[in-house]
Amino acid sequence: MDNTTKSLTAIALQKFKKNFWGVFSFWFIIALIFISIFAYVFTPDQSENANQMHLSIHSKSPGFEVQMLSIPLIEKAESKLSYYFFGFPNNTTEIPITTYTVQNEKLIYTEFSDDKALAQIKEIGLEKFSGFSSIKEVAEQNIKTQKFYLGTDKYGRDLLSRMIIGSRISLSIGFIAVFISLIVGIFFGALGGYFGGKVDAFVMWLVNIIWSIPTLLLVIAITLTLGKGFWQVFVAVGLTMWVEVARVVRGQVISLKEMQYITAAKALGFGDFRIIFNHILPNIMAPVIVISAANFASAILVESGLSFLGLGAQPPIPSWGGMIKDHYSYIILGKPYLAVVPGLAIMFLTLAFMMVGNALRDALDVKS
Repeated sequence: MDNTTKSLTAIALQKFKKNFWGVFSFWFIIALIFISIFAYVFTPDQSENANQMHLSIHSKSPGFEVQMLSIPLIEKAESKLSYYFFGFPNNTTEIPITTYTVQNEKLIYTEFSDDKALAQIKEIGLEKFSGFSSIKEVAEQNIKTQKFYLGTDKYGRDLLSRMIIGSRISLSIGFIAVFISLIVGIFFGALGGYFGGKVDAFVMWLVNIIWSIPTLLLVIAITLTLGKGFWQVFVAVGLTMWVEVARVVRGQVISLKEMQYITAAKALGFGDFRIIFNHILPNIMAPVIVISAANFASAILVESGLSFLGLGAQPPIPSWGGMIKDHYSYIILGKPYLAVVPGLAIMFLTLAFMMVGNALRDALDVKS
């Protein structure tokens, strides 16, 4: 079918589908979003923030297996739907063990230790396990072999679970920071480009001031002003990324406000804001979408840098940047994967957004 019979959206979608890496990156991002939303369904460690620590098995290599004895702390609470989104309460103590035996209704176990000479032998009775009729039944149901597919971190936490939960931070910072940057950037860019004169001069003065300050330094200043925390980082990153959007929107508005259909709208008596929001902004969204994809990648990198400096999401909330900060010294200690794994995750997610941005740029280019 001839392209002249298709809408511009259909043509752009058709061109986007032909870009293999763009489509692959798009579905990679969609899959990661799905996994992050239902993170606690996929994580081996379903405790809140995947924060179940086992210091005796810290810094273990990927694929490490150990027998785990679970001792209930409290009565098992009734399962709630919210637990599947925010984590289950930590109502058990998990003890890594090497061997165990059952004698006289006592469970005798040897705690795991890298130095076998330091391994402690302990015993526990049936009174610690409510709802069981015999200690043998306890051993069958509460001692299971646990495999750590990506190994454990320096606190003995499951690295895979921390990686999956940590993806929420990177994706959330992207969406929220880009949303804030779009709101502020489109507002100032449209005002400056449409009204010109002193309004445009003020907008460009503000843009140049923000742009002259290094992004990371400005984010650190805003974060310290708002305080350390989860949402403060999102707001800080968003408030530093709007200048690129404002410059793009301003340039597009300046090029479109002299078009004949805008002149006709003015002649019909339409108000300035109606013209801006109903007639100009819908026609400049293509470059805004492209720059938003790039800003997603930038926001993820900035958040990772902040977490590395200790100003991002605070422990025990897992974040990829924070995981690199905790384990970068292990690169020279013979266990580089503890820092390399979250580093690769940041790289692949950033690359995926850049690939999608490049594919959108090519698809929305009317000259191609």
